[in-house]
Amino acid sequence: MTVTRPAPATDATAPGVGAPRRDAREHHLSGGYRVLASTVLGIVVLAALGALMGPQWDPVPLTDPLVVSSRDTAIGSAPALPTYDVRTRVVTVQLDGATVRAQVNEPVGAPPGPGVVFLHGAGTGSYTEAFVEQARALATAGVVTLVPDKRLDTYSARYRDYVGMARDYQRSVELVRSLPTVDPDRVGVYAESEGAWIAPVMAAADERLAFVVLVSAPVVPPREQAAFAADSYLRNTGVPHGVFRAIPRAVGMAIPGGGFEYVDFDVTSYQRRMSQPVLMVYGTGDASMPIVQGAEQVIRDTAIAGNGAVTVRYYAGATHGIKVDEQIVPAFLRDMTGWVVGLPATAHAEPKIAGDQPEQQYLAMPVPEPRWLHNGDVVALITIAAIAGIVLAGMVGGVARGVRTLTVRRTGVPAPAGAPRFAGGVVRWATALGVGAVATVVALVWYIFAIARLALEYEHNAWVVQGGWVAVRLLGIAVVGAAVLLSRAVVRARTRGVPAAPGAVRVVVLGLLLVCSSVLLVVLAYWGVYQLGI
Repeated sequence: MTVTRPAPATDATAPGVGAPRRDAREHHLSGGYRVLASTVLGIVVLAALGALMGPQWDPVPLTDPLVVSSRDTAIGSAPALPTYDVRTRVVTVQLDGATVRAQVNEPVGAPPGPGVVFLHGAGTGSYTEAFVEQARALATAGVVTLVPDKRLDTYSARYRDYVGMARDYQRSVELVRSLPTVDPDRVGVYAESEGAWIAPVMAAADERLAFVVLVSAPVVPPREQAAFAADSYLRNTGVPHGVFRAIPRAVGMAIPGGGFEYVDFDVTSYQRRMSQPVLMVYGTGDASMPIVQGAEQVIRDTAIAGNGAVTVRYYAGATHGIKVDEQIVPAFLRDMTGWVVGLPATAHAEPKIAGDQPEQQYLAMPVPEPRWLHNGDVVALITIAAIAGIVLAGMVGGVARGVRTLTVRRTGVPAPAGAPRFAGGVVRWATALGVGAVATVVALVWYIFAIARLALEYEHNAWVVQGGWVAVRLLGIAVVGAAVLLSRAVVRARTRGVPAAPGAVRVVVLGLLLVCSSVLLVVLAYWGVYQLGI
């Protein structure tokens, strides 16, 4: 009798073997898809929240270019310049409540003639280092020059009073007028960069001031100029588009620590009372200044005072200090000196606008104010407090674990099998969430400082600019993934009837970490880490 035996079951068909494996595999894949979908959803929510929390950055293109009438920068009607030996001496200028030293450069044997007082920019301060070549060129041509030290006891990053600074510089003007080698009615000022916010104040208050030279003038308020410079620098560096969102949120907020009221100083009303001849000078390689808009605004403002004597010069490739390859442009020294010596004839000399054709892509304009996080102190305090909370949670958890371990070692009695402890996966993903959130904030701060350095030095580094931004965003995405996995571990524990964090200490530790990590996620969203073009 033949007995037919059933064929051995394969992995795919054996009852009780294939089905559980297939179910486990499908369950694992399903869980992975849910984690991925939840992470994507979290990123979308953070992206929308970040877009709602603050202003976007959308500068307006400049559509009204200033066209030069000649490539030749030479000043029409400028006389042939004489050459004198120069005598240098140091004097003391008495200010209100302080004194500063100043260097006077006098042409030896020249008849009484023009005088020039130099007004410092933000990056200059001592007569030994500032305006050396400009003062020498003028003095050699017969112009008495005075370069004072910048007064620093009333000047800091937080506090600057441009009207008060104008009063201080006026003391130097009066000193130059009193010199026997100077015609007191031919004394003017040379103002560079930040000093160009001060010179119009002086010109409006002192109609006797003979002329004003504005070099690399910002013209617009400091806050607008800072946003414009940041935009230009970042475009030059090639940062991803998403980084630009930080401009209005950083520049538009009230700066942490108070002060900085001067960032909204508007020089327009003073320029509209400036009746003196004006020479404006820019380098077309200066990305920090609105080189077209600035000249146009001064021309419009002085016209309101009935003043049409504005001469504008652009020097090809010159940077903020009118330098090329770290050397001051010789043509600039020649033209500026010729204009000063030739006054009043050169005040209306042709061409009015000459030199290299300037280009300005976007307007410098008012900076949008953040709607929710306008106060920089609040932003800084929230971020620091959240990081401190995560560190504290980690310390408390570590101390509790250490005390338990020490107790076991001292007593020699192992912890009972049912001793309270975090549910499976909670510690791992809570640690990943807290550490990841702090690491992403640190990486973002590093990235901002890195691109700021590159921008200010006109350098390109794709690894830092592009790669750094990708790295920061990937870190941020990983943190959202850790938050999703932590929430799944908590839900899984509850479904099994097991507390995710048994005991008051563990509840506090987990709760503190969750709250502080959530705050940092919102901060990261605010600065654009999760933006999706929203």
